[in-house]
Amino acid sequence: MNKSELLAQLEKLNMRPGRGLGQNFLLDNNLLEFIARSANIMPGEVVLEVGPGFGALTEKLLAYGAELYAVEFDHRVCEFLRANHQESNFHLTEGDGCRVDYAQLLGAETPFRAIANLPYAVSSVLIARFLELPNPPQQMIFMLQKEMGERLAAQPGKGSYGALSVRVQQLYDVKILRIVPPEVFYPAPAVDSALVAFDRKADFPAPEARKKLEKVVKLAFLNRRKQLGKVLKQHYSEEAIRAALAEVGHPWEIRPEKITVQEFEKLANLLNDR
Repeated sequence: MNKSELLAQLEKLNMRPGRGLGQNFLLDNNLLEFIARSANIMPGEVVLEVGPGFGALTEKLLAYGAELYAVEFDHRVCEFLRANHQESNFHLTEGDGCRVDYAQLLGAETPFRAIANLPYAVSSVLIARFLELPNPPQQMIFMLQKEMGERLAAQPGKGSYGALSVRVQQLYDVKILRIVPPEVFYPAPAVDSALVAFDRKADFPAPEARKKLEKVVKLAFLNRRKQLGKVLKQHYSEEAIRAALAEVGHPWEIRPEKITVQEFEKLANLLNDR
C-alpha cells in the first residue's frame, strides 16, 4: 500500500491516524521486504504481529508462509483486515495488545517469532509482556523509536542502559539493524526510528530466574545515580548485599549502570536464594 492508497483508505473510513494509538503506517516497500526477509521465516512457522495496521507488513509475512497471528486494537482497521485477508494462515484478534493473553492465543509451548512495526506509545509495555511469557519469542524484530532501540541495545556505562536493557539482554542478543528516517511513515513521527533484532539465547533462563532478575534490576534502577548498596538496602539486609557484591567483585558504592547483565543475574540469585 503506497501513500496515495493509504490516504484513500483513511478517507474512506473517515479515519485519522491516532497519535494515542501510535498509528504511524510504514510505507517503504523495500524496507517492509527487508523486515520480512530478515526473519528467515519457514513456511508454517508461527509469527505474531501486534499492530498490523492496514497490513503492509502482514502481506509480506504471509507471502513467506508464516502462520500469522495479528492483534489489532482499532475496530475500523480490523474490518479492513477481515475483508482483505481471508487466507487460511491469517488469524486476527481484535483487542488491546497490552492485555492479550499470548500464551493462550498461541499456545504456552508454541515456538514463535514476533515481528512488527510496534505502536511506539506502548512498545516498552509490549516487550516487557513478551519477556514474562513462559516461552518468550524465539526471535523478535521490531520497528521502534530510535531512543528505545538504543536503550534496549545499550551496554553498561551508557546513559541509556537501564532495567529494561538488562531484562531484555538476559534473554536476547540485541542488534540494531537500521536507523530509519521519519519520511518512510505516514504520518511521519517526530523522531528517527530503529529496526531492532532480538535473537533468543540458547541458554535462556527459566521464569523463576527471570523474576529474580526483574526484582533486583527494577529496584536497582529506581535511582541509577545512587550507590547500588544503598538502593538494594530497601529490600535486602546490608550483610546479604555486602556478601553478594563481594562475590561479584564490586564495592558497596558501585552505581547500577556499571553492572553487567551477567553480574546482575548472579546478584539476583545470591540475594534471593539466601
